[in-house]
Amino acid sequence: MNTARLDAKQGGGWLGAYVLAYLVFLYLPILLIPLFSFNNSIQAAFPLQGFTLEWYGTLYGNSALSGALATSLVIGAIAATGATLCGITVSYMDLYGRSPLAATISAIARLPILIPGVIVGISLLILVNLAGFGPSRIAIVLGHVLVALPTTVVVMRSRFAAIPKTIREAALDLGASDWTTFRRVMLPLSLPAIISAFMLAFLTSFDEFIVAFFLAGTEPTLPLYIWSQLRFPKSLPTVMALGTAILAVSFVIAALAEILRHRGLAAAQRSAPASLSKPEETERGELQWHST
Repeated sequence: MNTARLDAKQGGGWLGAYVLAYLVFLYLPILLIPLFSFNNSIQAAFPLQGFTLEWYGTLYGNSALSGALATSLVIGAIAATGATLCGITVSYMDLYGRSPLAATISAIARLPILIPGVIVGISLLILVNLAGFGPSRIAIVLGHVLVALPTTVVVMRSRFAAIPKTIREAALDLGASDWTTFRRVMLPLSLPAIISAFMLAFLTSFDEFIVAFFLAGTEPTLPLYIWSQLRFPKSLPTVMALGTAILAVSFVIAALAEILRHRGLAAAQRSAPASLSKPEETERGELQWHST
């Protein structure tokens, strides 16, 4: 027993060391960006030359930066809206449609997350050229909807799955149609997850680079603007200041989205009627609740 406990402690120690090394390798380079954004030097090197806010001041009054930011905000809002609406529809039909077609569409909607971004970008570039509108803002929106769709499907599917099926069945038993049940019961219960899916889809679109690189026309997005500025060494501190601001905003949005998602899941667990006893299995293999 003592040997087993000792081996378990040693294994846990090695696992903790591995996780710590992984976190350092993953996040230390990111933490260097805010550090050097306050450095009073155009070179990102040690030792630091001093503290300054000059590089953040250069962000204001930059017309090219303002245009790229506006483009990313508009594209992100439109793409997140489209991806969220599609994610709601696909995930709901996957759970409650009970058809092979719905399951197939749900699997296809989550497929882009497994495809390399370069392949997606090239494929979409060929498609928009064949469609006749070529690289443009519309093309980026369509590409970002495709990229953000897996996130919204995963979030909304988990939310719909967490809602007790008895709630939907009770609405149908009371005479509500499928559309009424979806609109007046399922959507209100899923509102926190809908907001969370929208915010995560917006972040995905706002930070996406590869697809935008292939589909951008004369209006570059913010990641494309940052990439173009990396060619000029004097612009590096400004880019790091901009990157720090984007990291801070992205962290806040992602944290809010996760908080909303967890609150929605907790609300779903509390929404089950307290007077329901253990479920019994029907002849079709479904669980049916009986009141006590």
